[in-house]
Amino acid sequence: MRILPYRVPTETVVAPEPWRLVLEGEEFPLPEAYPDWDYQTAVTLRRTVTIDLETTRRESGLTTDTPLALAVVWTSTGSKLRGTAARHMLSETGPVDLHVQLPGTDLGGVLLLDTALILARRRTGDERPTAARRGGSVLWSDRSELRLQGDAPQFPMAVIDFEKTIYPVSAAWHLELDSLETATMGSLLLLVNEKKSVVADALTNAARPRPQDRIVLAILYADIARTMVEHALHNSDFDDDSTYADGSLGATIQSLFHRLFPQRSVRDVRAQVQRSPSWLSTEVQASLNLFEGIA
Repeated sequence: MRILPYRVPTETVVAPEPWRLVLEGEEFPLPEAYPDWDYQTAVTLRRTVTIDLETTRRESGLTTDTPLALAVVWTSTGSKLRGTAARHMLSETGPVDLHVQLPGTDLGGVLLLDTALILARRRTGDERPTAARRGGSVLWSDRSELRLQGDAPQFPMAVIDFEKTIYPVSAAWHLELDSLETATMGSLLLLVNEKKSVVADALTNAARPRPQDRIVLAILYADIARTMVEHALHNSDFDDDSTYADGSLGATIQSLFHRLFPQRSVRDVRAQVQRSPSWLSTEVQASLNLFEGIA
C-alpha cells in the first residue's frame, strides 16, 4: 500500500464504470485482449466516472473552491510511448463521460489506462499543511489493461503505389528492416502495393477480418516472420547470448525466434538454414500452424 504525504478521500467518493471498447459504433465490455488489432486500427474506449466533489474536498482537507480534474493517461508497453488521452475540469458533483481514441501507430504490447482524480493546479495561500498542494497530486486512481494482439503484423505499414518505388510493380508487399540495434518502431516498415487490393483490403479489415482476409493475413504474417528471422540469422552477432535493448529490433526478433523455435538454439537453426535454405519457410509455417482455425 502506497502512503501519500497528504490526505486523500475514501474510495467511495468515486464510482467508476468499467471501460468499454467501441467497435464500429457498438460498445463492448473491455476484453483482456484485442485479438484482431493491428497498427492501422485506432483504439476507441468509453467509460463514465461519477465523482462526489463536495465529499472529496472535505475528506481531502481542501477548500470548497479547490479546482479538481479527472485525467486519463495511456501507456503502451510495446511502443514505449505515453500521453494524456483526456482531461476534464470538474465543476459539480455528477457523472463524467470519458471518450478516448488512440492511434494504432502509437500502440503495441499492452495498453495501460490510468484514470486519476487530481489537483488541477498548485494551491497557494492556504494554511492546510495536510492537504495536497502540488498540481497533479493524485487523490484517487485506477488502472485498466488491454493486451493488443492480432493476426496482422503489429508494426507500422503503408499502402502505396509500387510503380513509384524501386520494387517490382507486381509484388504484393515489401518489408523494410534496419539494424538490430535500432528501435523496433523505427526499424520496421511494411509497404503494401495498393494495386493488390486483396492484401490492402485484408489490412483495412484487420480489426474485423472476413474469412478471406484471415487467409491473406496468415500468409502475410508467416512471410514477415520468416523474413525477420532470416534478417537476424544473416547477422553473425545474433546468437543466444546476444543482448539487445528493450524495444529494439534485435529484442523483438529474439522474442519472435523463441516463440517459433522454443526448443532450438540460434546456432542450430542457422546451421540448418545453411544446409537447406528452404527449410526455414516450412518450419515457420509449422510453428505458426498456418491456416489453423480458418474455415
